[in-house]
Amino acid sequence: MISLRSPLFGAVLALGTVLPAAAQLPQPPEIAAHGYLLLDMTTNQVLAERDADSRFEPASLTKLMTAYEVFQALRDKKVSLDQRLPVSMRAWAERKGGGSLMFIDTTMQPTVDELLKGMIVQSGNDASVALAEGTAGSLDGFVGLMNRQAQAWGLKNTAFKNVTGLTEAGHYSSARDISVIASHIIRDFPERYPYYSMKEYT
Repeated sequence: MISLRSPLFGAVLALGTVLPAAAQLPQPPEIAAHGYLLLDMTTNQVLAERDADSRFEPASLTKLMTAYEVFQALRDKKVSLDQRLPVSMRAWAERKGGGSLMFIDTTMQPTVDELLKGMIVQSGNDASVALAEGTAGSLDGFVGLMNRQAQAWGLKNTAFKNVTGLTEAGHYSSARDISVIASHIIRDFPERYPYYSMKEYT
């Protein structure tokens, strides 16, 4: 699994500085990644890229779109940060899949805020499932929202099959598409972006 705070996430999207028109861009970095894209969000200029449209398994970068949909639900007042959500057996069962966890169980009722921290900071698959079920009523319904949003943004190299990023046939994205999702989080929900600056959460 790739954490949202891993070097790959930084390689997929970075906030560049505005360079004078006459300035020559430095050589693109050598990065051990399937593909990458470096974006100046001030000008929306791509500063460097390699295989940015190649499809790959996005792993935990999937949770960027999961988070975006939860942020939309918060904006639309379908849920609130202090609202407590149940932890289903399906969410608890994520511990059997070998991925990252927040370590919630069915006796708990964490808040949406706690689950967002568990998903973003800890990359918890269990938190992702609990948020999806709590905001859309079902995992399938939530995945449908993710795919409709990807289509609305014109992401041609992205399809979601789950909310966690675990390997599944037909679940893929690209560096360029991931940069679009991350850019929308920053631009559409600046008040939520500080979640991504948290270094630890217990």
